[in-house]
Amino acid sequence: MFAFRATLEGDLGNIEVAFTDSRLDVGDTQGSLARDHQLHRLGAAAHAAPQVMNQVHGAEVNLVATLKEQAPTADALVTTLASAALVVRVADCVPVLLADAHRGIIGVAHAGRVGLAAGVVPATVATMRQQGAEELVAWIGPHICGGCYEVPVEMRAEVAQISPASFAVTRWGTPALDLGSGVAEQLRQLGCEPTIVEGCSFEEPRWHSYRREGVGSGRMAGLIWRTA
Repeated sequence: MFAFRATLEGDLGNIEVAFTDSRLDVGDTQGSLARDHQLHRLGAAAHAAPQVMNQVHGAEVNLVATLKEQAPTADALVTTLASAALVVRVADCVPVLLADAHRGIIGVAHAGRVGLAAGVVPATVATMRQQGAEELVAWIGPHICGGCYEVPVEMRAEVAQISPASFAVTRWGTPALDLGSGVAEQLRQLGCEPTIVEGCSFEEPRWHSYRREGVGSGRMAGLIWRTA
């Protein structure tokens, strides 16, 4: 079920982080019943209620104060609830998981090209700090790499003006964006050194890729939860 999993000891319970692969597609290619079934599997594995978002490539952060049955429209979630497993879904974009293990505050962010430029990661960190987070750690999950994410030269310039570390060149010499490096740069500027979970979604079939699969692409998931 999980291609990557890690545990961080905390004062209010352990923080668990995980990334799924194509064996657990919680994406948009399946009907709602199939997605609900797979989210149920995630919840059973985490012993927590999966909380998902209607992701729109923005910078809106939703504070999960109570468990939600309807997905909010947002690109980041933050909570202090031990009963919630926050879920971010991606297929080339960067899944970001964050935690303050001492205070039991967790968050997720969906950082695509637009979200990176709009500041979804700084907005998530700001919301977590408003809830009392101080010592933040982060994980950056598998995503399309800078050597594969070709974009027009004007687009690269526009994003790199906001995030210089995202400036990249493909392996075949054309303009590209390195979204993962851009996210890592933002996190470091905010005093948070990220753990990088390696893997290019475009190159490796185990991960879903919109660039490789088109509109039929599934979605993998990053999730984080706190054990009480």
